Amino acid sequence: MTVSVRYLVDDVDVTSTFYLSHLGFTEVGDWGAGAPFRMLERGDLTLWVSGPGSSAARPMPDGSRPEPGGWNRFVIEVDDIEAEVERLRAAGVRFRNDVVTGPGGKQVVIEDPAGNPVELFEPA
Repeated sequence: MTVSVRYLVDDVDVTSTFYLSHLGFTEVGDWGAGAPFRMLERGDLTLWVSGPGSSAARPMPDGSRPEPGGWNRFVIEVDDIEAEVERLRAAGVRFRNDVVTGPGGKQVVIEDPAGNPVELFEPA
């Protein structure tokens, strides 16, 4: 069984470049620039990046429209969260918060170009 995460985005090319350039993803298939959908992988995670022209963006029966953002997120474990924060801040990545420490480790939430959250987590 394969499990994937789908993120709705405003611009598939811009968002795919973010994941490929900053978070170590690779592209699974190439549908070309301007495609409404792209599949990216990092380890066992497959991320489906779906734009406004994709079937996932179609209105629901009640008329509501799927949109990017929210708070549900996937987590990327890192070895040195401070180094990752420094690298990503230098690249202009948006942060929702500063690093917080809890009983399990340290975490920070960044945003992809569409406003979807990604948590970076350094285990204790």
